[in-house]
Amino acid sequence: MNLLVLSLAPVVVIAAYIYFRDKYEKEPLRLLLFALLVGGLTVIPILFLERFLDRFTVLFPWLFAAAWKAFAVAAFSEELFKYLALYLLIWKSPEFNEKFDGIVYAVYVSLGFAAVENILYVMDGGLSTGIMRAITAVPAHAIFGITMGFYFGLAKFYEKQRQSLKQKALLFPILLHGIYDFILFTEIGWLTIVFVGFVVYLYISGLKRLRELSRQSIYNTDYDLLNEKLSNTKP
Repeated sequence: MNLLVLSLAPVVVIAAYIYFRDKYEKEPLRLLLFALLVGGLTVIPILFLERFLDRFTVLFPWLFAAAWKAFAVAAFSEELFKYLALYLLIWKSPEFNEKFDGIVYAVYVSLGFAAVENILYVMDGGLSTGIMRAITAVPAHAIFGITMGFYFGLAKFYEKQRQSLKQKALLFPILLHGIYDFILFTEIGWLTIVFVGFVVYLYISGLKRLRELSRQSIYNTDYDLLNEKLSNTKP
């Protein structure tokens, strides 16, 4: 029971943080919970695709094998199905009416996947695995979600750049996820320093994207309120 709590604690903390960062017109809890559920269910098709792609790992020598497992087997499979889940969940939803909403839903989908994955790893690895993943793997999945949601949110509202922004919403999380896993899969001791630096970079870049879209949401909300007041003002 303690390991289960440890597995889910970072997911709950990050989910609450993202929820309260959405300062204007919070998303419906039912839809957020559904996003978590959908994210958790992506584990099923991801496992099948990963097992298929992993068969080709033996074709590559050492570092190339690590790169294949990191970028193709893990990052591509996981981020692809997260992206598909996000798109099907909210692209045409009337609730998707702010750029910041892209981040909110993308993070919740990512956290749904991270919750299931974390339970599996922590139940097998124990307390030390749970503590380590609470400060690395789970926040990393959330930041991959922030990156995806950042470009996904922009794509919704910038029609002229929509196609390129949609591509970035998928490709950039794959790149970040792949680098993260590649450092680990190489099992080179001195790369631990690089890994720590990369995790710090993920934290900084994730918070930067959060602040940027949060400010834009505040501006848009204030602008809409001003227009509403002007339209209701009698001449």
